[in-house]
Amino acid sequence: MRITNLGSLNIDRTYQLERFVEPKETVTALGYEEHCGGKGLNQSVALARAGAEVYHAGLIGSGGDLLLETLQRAGVHTQLVRRTDAPGGHAVIQVDAKGQNSIIVFGGANERITREYIDMVLQQTGAGNLLLLQNEVSNIDYAIEKASEMGILIAFNPSPFNERILRCRLELVDYFLVNEVEGRLLGGAGSLEPCEIIEKLKRKFPRSAFVVTFGENGSYYAKDDACLFQPAFPVRACDTTAAGDTYCGYFLAGLASGKTLGESMRQAAAASALAVTVKGAAPSIPSREEVTKFLLP
Repeated sequence: MRITNLGSLNIDRTYQLERFVEPKETVTALGYEEHCGGKGLNQSVALARAGAEVYHAGLIGSGGDLLLETLQRAGVHTQLVRRTDAPGGHAVIQVDAKGQNSIIVFGGANERITREYIDMVLQQTGAGNLLLLQNEVSNIDYAIEKASEMGILIAFNPSPFNERILRCRLELVDYFLVNEVEGRLLGGAGSLEPCEIIEKLKRKFPRSAFVVTFGENGSYYAKDDACLFQPAFPVRACDTTAAGDTYCGYFLAGLASGKTLGESMRQAAAASALAVTVKGAAPSIPSREEVTKFLLP
């Protein structure tokens, strides 16, 4: 199965801090690093490193050559990527001493995605293949409706979660990939308790499948009466920035290659565990060989 990822392309500017900055406070960073990122780029890199055939669709602005090179080095097809004169997308990331992150995203070129461009991308994708979306590019509502009309499967990571998501025809989505906070907001649950989140999601979107990650508390797959649980692999985390994107890419790559749901979840959990042990977004995503070695008894 071919996977087209219509997603963001960002430069991540990461600051290491003892703790997150509070209102009216000025702090001195302990370190600074610049990496390629954006949820779209991260997920495409994860898909490619997991062995999937993935085509990235998106726009790059000034300074975007490094983003294109990063995709190509990972094995992502980039012929659908286009250039624009808009400022490039970027993110400002705080990482505290515990490895947790706080992120501000500037859309830039990612917000210049037009309906005409989406039409071209979907024509290249074709019925029966998979379109992956996040909420860091413009016109995702149109992309969902048009892909559904064309018989293209839709996987959606509704992040960052905001009012734009609620304008989409979410009942058309085939696979939702969310963390616990996104799952609670999407389903309208009153807590972060897994059973409540999953039941609310199933009730609200009865035709969809859900993958919900709960960090160190593992992950769940749910559809109809089926529910699978995958424990997290215990590791010492130093940067959780791309953990969810790594899980998403490895899970979808597993499904596309014919692996079972259980196998896909296990490799995704292993890959995301490895990712949090390395600083940066795209640089932290492990190769398929590293994941296989990690899973050896």
